[in-house]
Amino acid sequence: MTREQAFEFLDRTARGIAEMFGPACETLVQDMERPDHPILSIYNGQVSGREVGSTQDILGSDKELDTTALTTDFVNLYATTPLGRQIKSSTFHMIGDGYNLALGIDFDFTSLSFANRTLAGLMSADADLQSALWTGGPGQLQQIYEECLSALGKSTDELNKRDRMRLVALMDQKNAFSFRKSVPFVASRLKVSRYTVYKYLDELAAQKAGEKE
Repeated sequence: MTREQAFEFLDRTARGIAEMFGPACETLVQDMERPDHPILSIYNGQVSGREVGSTQDILGSDKELDTTALTTDFVNLYATTPLGRQIKSSTFHMIGDGYNLALGIDFDFTSLSFANRTLAGLMSADADLQSALWTGGPGQLQQIYEECLSALGKSTDELNKRDRMRLVALMDQKNAFSFRKSVPFVASRLKVSRYTVYKYLDELAAQKAGEKE
């Protein structure tokens, strides 16, 4: 493959990627045969503000690269432009007889980062609704626990595994496990580990699934 053919291929690829991913995706072809790696073609150059002939990299630097950087592919690396844009950057080399060209892809995800923070804020909540509706969460859990224990007709110390399972099932029916810290509460009252309570809940869920089938 000649230098002209290599450039034509990389240029078509750069143009196609830029069109596919839109104005936030800058693509370019650079002449890596030269230490100052000038840009031979560029699409969506508004991302970095560069144009054909520029010797600046995505970081805004025009330093000459060392021999290793001139021939090494860099994939999915983070960069910040001089204007503070957040970039994911990759560089792929095509080296042949008498040429070293590189395809650069710089995706600006600044707006996505802002959107992510906005969504995180929208989805955050201070507490669950049930705990807010019934104030004194532990007190409400204690009341439910005592009601379910009374239904069994035994004291906590008299409960065997089957009884404990029935107690957890009764509490689950009363939505007790929608309260925060409900599992640690029940584990403490039953004098078992949290893991055991979770295991009971898993077994109950499996039983319900089997009944549905």
